[in-house]
Amino acid sequence: MAALGTLDLALVLAADCSASVTYDEFNLIAGGMGAALRDPQIISSLLGGPHGACIGSVLLFSGAGAQDVVVDWTPITSRTEAAAFADAVDNMPRVLRPGLTAIGNALAVASGLLARAPGPARRQVIDVAGDGSANDGISPAPIRDALALAGVTINGLCVLHEEPDLAAYFGRDVIGGPGAFALVCADYRDFAAAMRRKLLREITDRPIA
Repeated sequence: MAALGTLDLALVLAADCSASVTYDEFNLIAGGMGAALRDPQIISSLLGGPHGACIGSVLLFSGAGAQDVVVDWTPITSRTEAAAFADAVDNMPRVLRPGLTAIGNALAVASGLLARAPGPARRQVIDVAGDGSANDGISPAPIRDALALAGVTINGLCVLHEEPDLAAYFGRDVIGGPGAFALVCADYRDFAAAMRRKLLREITDRPIA
């Protein structure tokens, strides 16, 4: 990908592919992200910043040795490019075997992804979506702290059907950085609507009513 000028946002969408996520649920994750990214308000927000340019990528994660960038950095500087990114997200393959949940390792890979972004960004955001706390790999908290110190925001979308107290865990060990927040949804049937709210808040950098 060619180098870009200053960007409004570099966004990493990190999605849980561990054993707690069934293949049907993964399809709801991919479809929910794709549908949210096609929302006219989200597209307008992506293109409406001072520089009119963002980039997005998707990282899937499972256990400590299982992280894969399935959609690499993609420019979003027009409605056509926004639609292409949404299509790529909607059609992303589940390339990882279901396993344990290594959120810390996923954050470390996301950090490397941000380090090789094709242009400087006013804001860097890692969006972690999943239904379970970390049970493998490195602890997420130290990685989160280092990213936050560097000005990166880590937000969470917690699906509560497996762990009803997951939001408290994310608040303690996962989210951090400027304006960090975690949203919740009851199960994957509500994922698309929750992702839309989350993306609007992340892109505009302000709470959504």
